[in-house]
Amino acid sequence: MKTRVISAVIAIAILIPLYLLGGIPFTVAICLVAAQAFREITNLKESHKPFSPMITLFGLIGLELIILINFNSQSMIGAISLLAISLIFLCLLIPSIYDEKGKYTTRDALYLIGIILFLGIFFKLLLIFRLSDKWLLLYLILVAVVTDIFAYVIGTLIGKHKVMPKVSPKKSIEGCIGGAILGTAVGSIFYATVLVNDINIILLIFMTLILSILGQLGDLFFSKMKRENEIKDFSNIMPGHGGILDRLDSITFIVYGYVIIYMILNLL
Repeated sequence: MKTRVISAVIAIAILIPLYLLGGIPFTVAICLVAAQAFREITNLKESHKPFSPMITLFGLIGLELIILINFNSQSMIGAISLLAISLIFLCLLIPSIYDEKGKYTTRDALYLIGIILFLGIFFKLLLIFRLSDKWLLLYLILVAVVTDIFAYVIGTLIGKHKVMPKVSPKKSIEGCIGGAILGTAVGSIFYATVLVNDINIILLIFMTLILSILGQLGDLFFSKMKRENEIKDFSNIMPGHGGILDRLDSITFIVYGYVIIYMILNLL
């Protein structure tokens, strides 16, 4: 417990100033965190065969390009960036053609590209949200954190019915419901008081509830990934907490969910 608390305090002390500063410091932090997340997921030996250093390097470059580039293909910068990503993807796909010993198959190549797209777009969205409105990203983080904390606390106190014991033995139905209720309440209050005052309350509560549920599904998704690879944590970069993906499991689904909700509301 002591190690867990110390690790959390150090992480908070580093991340809060970077978050408040935004701009280049936050962008650099996102790129470094993304690189560690990429390292953790490519180290899952049960999911794929080990990648060669060159293939891993190409994959990492592709990930960072997706995070940093402007996707506006009408501009010179956007066109060059899309060209670079296209070249990276070809450099990841073509070597699989000449693999005769099963060390780097087409399945491995597509798996790697899937990782790059999943992580790259996620961290890109984190960057966009923070640079456009720091309170919006804080709202999404708050929903994830509050849901996670109270799902654990309530599940520990009164949880009797397991959700998916083979995937996440400690997660209970009671904990999930309690986490969703409190995550929705705290997130909705924060949004209505800090971000937008005149939003439809029913719509806000419904949106936040969906995000809270998605956060728990994200937690289960990454737990299943760990089970499939027979590991407890993705890494030990944060002693007592595990790896980057152990901390970002809930927020990944929440971020993607928010984008979907935002686009749907804009189309209505």
